[in-house]
Amino acid sequence: MRGPPSQQAEELHFCTLNHSQLVVPMALEDSVIASDVSYDITSSHMKKLMPLLFVNGKPFPSLIDVTAEQLATALESGQFTSVDLTITYIARIAEVNTTLNVVTELNPDALAIAAELDAERANGTIRGPLHGIPILIKNNIATFDKMNNTAGSFALLGAQVPRDSGIAAKLRAAGVIILGKTNLSQWANFRSDNSSNGWSAYGGQVYGAYFPGQDPSGSSSGSGVSSSIGLALAALGTETSGSILSPSEVNNLVGIKPTVGLTSRALVIPISQRQDTVGPMARTVKDAAYLLQAIAGKDPADNYTLANPYDTLPDYVAACNFSALSGKRIGVPRNVIYQEEGDGPVLAAFEKAIQIIKKAGAIVVDNTNITAYALDQYLNGNASGIVLDADFVSDLPGEYLSKLTSNPQNVHNLADVSNFTHHFKQEDYPDRDTAVWDQSLALGFNNTSPLFWAAYQNNLEVAGVQGILGVLANNSLDALILPTDFSPGLPALVGTPVVTVPMGFYPPNTTIIKNQPRMDLVATGPNIPFGLSFIGTAWSEASLIGYAYAFEQRTMVRNLVQPYTVPNIELSDIVGA
Repeated sequence: MRGPPSQQAEELHFCTLNHSQLVVPMALEDSVIASDVSYDITSSHMKKLMPLLFVNGKPFPSLIDVTAEQLATALESGQFTSVDLTITYIARIAEVNTTLNVVTELNPDALAIAAELDAERANGTIRGPLHGIPILIKNNIATFDKMNNTAGSFALLGAQVPRDSGIAAKLRAAGVIILGKTNLSQWANFRSDNSSNGWSAYGGQVYGAYFPGQDPSGSSSGSGVSSSIGLALAALGTETSGSILSPSEVNNLVGIKPTVGLTSRALVIPISQRQDTVGPMARTVKDAAYLLQAIAGKDPADNYTLANPYDTLPDYVAACNFSALSGKRIGVPRNVIYQEEGDGPVLAAFEKAIQIIKKAGAIVVDNTNITAYALDQYLNGNASGIVLDADFVSDLPGEYLSKLTSNPQNVHNLADVSNFTHHFKQEDYPDRDTAVWDQSLALGFNNTSPLFWAAYQNNLEVAGVQGILGVLANNSLDALILPTDFSPGLPALVGTPVVTVPMGFYPPNTTIIKNQPRMDLVATGPNIPFGLSFIGTAWSEASLIGYAYAFEQRTMVRNLVQPYTVPNIELSDIVGA
């Protein structure tokens, strides 16, 4: 993820799982570029990429390819049950978790919940299109059950919340099975300057599945990898600046970073109330839309959601329209794209993507650039870091720690958490520093200070009238597009939505580039995916979903390269076994 250094500190650092902590219940456009290789998409090729298996004598896709609609149809027809599906996903997690460290624990009640939802289905009660389908959620989204919510830290192990987070409550109301919690970059990448994406003390080091030792990006690292290889239908991540978009990109996923306030943050471990948001990470645009539909909406426990202009939400699934790009004005803010080592394949793929978007009927307006002042402030200013530091000092205790009903480690503010981290061996301090926290604590003020307000207003100016919002308005644009690596930072500052969709892969002969500063993960390498982002104004998710769907359906990039490691267990191994 590219952006100001102060924002990068938040969400590109990561850990290694203690497997004893894993709680397991008993019981087409004709051609598209991927790196520098042109692929022809034909029906026979797609059949080879997505072989059908047989479940109860009927054909059924592999769980790495299956969609929400296919699962719902099969469940409704009785081809298998939600219990069957849950058992299969649990087995798939167990098969790969010791290698990839993507899931920190499973919901011990998952099978019982699946059985209850099967019984409801048998009685004719269907809560929604995701009824009885397992989803994984990031380990900073609280659930009022037997699972921990740790942000990857032992400081919160055993702590209890008074109720479900707003997101978990909506998932349950939709009939979703919350299968477990995914590993993440500790504290959503808001602790260290020298850690690595996907590392947490509680969960270990997450690895991506497209190359051995792959950097999974972060901070929603486990959510990205688990969704990419079919450990659940999809997963939820959280984002402050890049934490959904970046791991979605490098794990070959669709990621939706919603407008701040479209989805509740109540009892989600925070960084910044002005930038935090929760969104889906899925293998297809339509699956991501189904999951967004389930979690979006107002929540009295999060006053930002009360600014949502919709009493009735848009139909995000119906927004998946092949012709959505026709007649739309799409801008390219070239001056926020700056080439670094290894970017050649990404930028070449982006140029091909522009042509595909044009052929889909869009009017592409090039060089719709942000102002020179905005660019300088974005790359070199410190206001964005001040906002995150001051919000975190206030929001961590105010929005989460103070609400705990049990707090075994007696951490009540950032200073307490920092002190615990410095003295608890498994937190890997000082090898992994607490420089981000040190800066937050040294700031000397919180988000009630006039100094904070000045920095926040600067953010709104830089990303707003002089940035992407000004570009959209002044050029009468429907959306902007960027390679996903360059897309998170400016929308983060103003809380506006972005949708990323697969765009390509690094070619097989790519020179390996390791992550900085630890040099312990492969950040760039053969077959690692990258994405295309659609960026819009607040509450424009339905439009962005449509544009992403129109691009996805013309390219089907996701299917062109398969992960180097995937689970082998399928429903056919469980049903009737």
